[in-house]
Amino acid sequence: MIDRDSLPPPPPFWHRLNSFFAFPLQLRPLAYGLVLSFCSLLFEAVFFLPDALAFVVIEVGIILAASRYGFKVIALGARGIRDSADFGRESSDEWTYLPWKLFAISLVQTMLIGWLAWYEPVLGTVGLFIMSFTFPAAVIVLVQSGSFFQAMNPGYVMDAMRTIGWPYALLCFFLFLLSTGAQVAISMVLPVFDGRIVLPIVNFAFIYFGWVMASLLGYVMYQHHDAFGIDLAPGAGADDGAPADRRTPAQIAAQRTDAEVAQCITDGDLAAALGIAYEAQRTADADDLAAQRRYHRVLALMPDKKDTLFDHARRFIPLLMRRDLASDALKVFKACRAIDKSFVLDDPAMVIAMARAEWRGGDAHGTLALLSGFDKRFRGHAAIPQAYELAARALVQGLGRTDMAQPILTTLEARYPESEQTQEVRWLLRPAA
Repeated sequence: MIDRDSLPPPPPFWHRLNSFFAFPLQLRPLAYGLVLSFCSLLFEAVFFLPDALAFVVIEVGIILAASRYGFKVIALGARGIRDSADFGRESSDEWTYLPWKLFAISLVQTMLIGWLAWYEPVLGTVGLFIMSFTFPAAVIVLVQSGSFFQAMNPGYVMDAMRTIGWPYALLCFFLFLLSTGAQVAISMVLPVFDGRIVLPIVNFAFIYFGWVMASLLGYVMYQHHDAFGIDLAPGAGADDGAPADRRTPAQIAAQRTDAEVAQCITDGDLAAALGIAYEAQRTADADDLAAQRRYHRVLALMPDKKDTLFDHARRFIPLLMRRDLASDALKVFKACRAIDKSFVLDDPAMVIAMARAEWRGGDAHGTLALLSGFDKRFRGHAAIPQAYELAARALVQGLGRTDMAQPILTTLEARYPESEQTQEVRWLLRPAA
């Protein structure tokens, strides 16, 4: 269990382009890709269907199988698994449905662009550009969450783009080149071949470049795993080209502690694992993210340490927020709430900050859960109008419940008539023109 904070940062993706092109040529994906490609020759064997229909059914099956494997490449690559030989011990039923969800996303976006083009051709062109530019981020959100609705949510998509930063534009450029790579390869190879072998060649070209793109996307997620809140697989990062002598003594010590804790957990000795993790975080700096995260993970495995977990979470969450890791902070909060619905934070400013992060992610219910009882728990606090406004915004813009937001406006007008928040909520609840 190597903690992601104890390793040097992964090299940027443009330093590893050769590895992405080499991935589909590893023995297992190469064999699987060839098998899928030659399946297109089986349509004549489907005797109970007309040849044309059998051909379509088989090609759709090939696309689904290749897409499912591509999502597996992205998901495992995000956890630092880049050797296909390690894929066998990792599985998830969720990968089965991701191709269908991506198809649904593409269909909805295409229909929207078609409507925009019908309404105004210029808007259609702009919409097509926006869809193309944001599509990689939507795929990242889909792989991370498994949710069609989150992948369609502009807030989550923008958060993914912000997480990657300016290299996102470079990522889109490389993906654009790769998307045309199959067509270029086919145009170069087809004049040399003819007959039935042509179709498997075409299939393999699209499969190859599709898996290259999947490998690239998985690595980009791995490169930013901390900000995305992705737990790495054991041993991830060992082949990133960072030799041991480049690690600091603190990184070496953290990895050693990770290994000791992981071994204790594997042996079923949670008490020993907790002792090691506790001592490491006690002697580390208060803002040592690796030590605090390790301690939190071990506590979360021990139901009898609920009170200790909650006490630590109230210190750990502010640390994550200071590091601009709002998604990780929300995960810690939700993990505690899953254990005990009464778990709350004691710092009103932190509650507001996390509620804003939840709202930016498009989760109105999560926003309201954080703000529930804010005015009663922090009576007289200056942030109460902000909590009221954010709650009203979540109700109106997130859930469409104007009726439930009306009492908030009544309270604001009675207690804070001149505040900026009162004016905002009044505007939110303005009568329809």
